[in-house]
Amino acid sequence: MLEKFSNWKDGFGKKKDASEELELVSIPKHVAIIMDGNGRWAKKKGLPRIAGHREGMKVINKIVRKANELGIETLTLYAFSTENWKRPKAEVDFLMRLPELFLGKELPVLMEENVKVRLMGSKENLPPHTLRAVETAITKTNENTGLILNFALNYGGRTEIIQAVQTMAKQVQEGLITYDQIDETLMADNLMTNQLPDPDLLIRTSGEIRLSNFMLWQLAYSEFWFTEVLWPDFTEIHFEEAIREYQHRGRRYGGV
Repeated sequence: MLEKFSNWKDGFGKKKDASEELELVSIPKHVAIIMDGNGRWAKKKGLPRIAGHREGMKVINKIVRKANELGIETLTLYAFSTENWKRPKAEVDFLMRLPELFLGKELPVLMEENVKVRLMGSKENLPPHTLRAVETAITKTNENTGLILNFALNYGGRTEIIQAVQTMAKQVQEGLITYDQIDETLMADNLMTNQLPDPDLLIRTSGEIRLSNFMLWQLAYSEFWFTEVLWPDFTEIHFEEAIREYQHRGRRYGGV
């Protein structure tokens, strides 16, 4: 695994030949993205951090369309972690406005493109306007059958695992299951992604090489692709490059 990380930067920024098309028969079913670098993008340009978040929101539109075009079934975006509440209040307040701004503008397009919106994370502490915007989008797109756009909002991987363990412990206590029935399948059934396949590919922008408490259980056998490109500068070309790299890897799941 380590040798894959040793050259993750190699060749980045070199545009692929337009004739080098993706293998549409081996497109990952589920892609997860840690959208990192909005603040640094703004700082480099002498702008307030919220300007980076606003610009990053525009990138979501492009990547959702490209994912849908390629036939990806699920796109999970790490929009706001449980740790992000530690940021300055003005920034948090703006981040909590982004779902309303994005969905208010893009919902008609998502409907037209048959995209289904989902929420993964705790609704606790979310402002009413944020929750209202997301729940409206979930309700209106519920019958759509295309790409699942899964927003990880107020989400933390450790919290998710703890909650799943607590649920199973309660079921044992109430006699609904026995402790020896707890296995990987039951664990997965009690996670927030119980109706989704595990991600095939994780993309993280901005040069950071860590998971940051994101989908710790689900990413156990995912392929990772890191790039120094900041999220506001991330394009469809970068997205296709990540998928092309994924297609050239052998997924053995611990086998040979």
